[in-house]
Amino acid sequence: MKTNNYQGALQIPLQSGFNAKSTAADVIKGIDLTGKIAIVTGGHTGIGLETTKTLVNAGATVIVAARDIAKAQKNLDGIANVELEALDFMNPNSIDSFASKFLSSGRPLHLLINNAGIMWVPLRRDDRGYESQLVTNYLGQFQLTAKLFPALKKANGTRVINVSSYGHQMAPFNFDDPNFLHREYHTLQGYGQSKTACNLFALELDNRAKEFNVRAYSLHPGSVLGTDLGRDEPIELFKQIGTHDQDGNLKPEVAVLLKNVHQGAATTVWCAVSPLLNNIGGVYCEDADVARLDLGEVEHKFDDPSTIFGVQPYALDQDNAKRLWDLSERLLGMSFDVI
Repeated sequence: MKTNNYQGALQIPLQSGFNAKSTAADVIKGIDLTGKIAIVTGGHTGIGLETTKTLVNAGATVIVAARDIAKAQKNLDGIANVELEALDFMNPNSIDSFASKFLSSGRPLHLLINNAGIMWVPLRRDDRGYESQLVTNYLGQFQLTAKLFPALKKANGTRVINVSSYGHQMAPFNFDDPNFLHREYHTLQGYGQSKTACNLFALELDNRAKEFNVRAYSLHPGSVLGTDLGRDEPIELFKQIGTHDQDGNLKPEVAVLLKNVHQGAATTVWCAVSPLLNNIGGVYCEDADVARLDLGEVEHKFDDPSTIFGVQPYALDQDNAKRLWDLSERLLGMSFDVI
């Protein structure tokens, strides 16, 4: 019996009973999270906000980590059992401060949902010279998870969920030049490798941490309408991939195929609460089920979301996962010892 998901050994759909149209409310039905503590990064907008609402409605206390506090206050107004804290993944000191404050509360952490992310941005770097998508989408979540690990272990039954993307198929992780210091910058390559990293991190974290009853998952939320993830994307890119017409408008035939935010948050919530995952970890999920390996047999078209599925073998490779863990520690100047 396989005990880890290296090389995609466990990437077999579980026939969960849910599908692309299932909502977050559907997948959490019957689940009671009273007394559970969750952290949701970017839990104040888009599918992150829907995730926060869903967990709260099931009884959890949710700490929302946000860079834009004013926006978060406005969006979270009126939602009970939510705590708002500042967190900026582009600032490593902000991550340490956030984690330190939570640890000082002495509370266990039952759910860590690494939801915050950016996409389609021009080349930007943090003060260390690291590319912004790599930092925001991956290195920040690695540092945060490491710093919060004592609280994760304390829960004695916790899940770490990395909101990844089908976009991982755009690029494997470039170990030779992850920060685009010696190659031309292509924003989708930056995004792709950052999401590949999310998958590899969940894979390796699960294998290292499962003895402490900490399980990890990565996921593709789907092609979702109503988020601001593409706010920085030039309209020409949308035209090129076939989702928008020449006037820059989303094609009606594409719009009807996209998920809404209620459906977009479903897989995150399913990974967080599904009993089907009690003894399985390190898997990449989509449409509220375990995804299948993409072995090149499907033609993917961005203007047809039904073809946007599957996980690349390189994003579940054992050697890549271990190599990335070591590189992440070096880039961050820290050790993440799962003990």
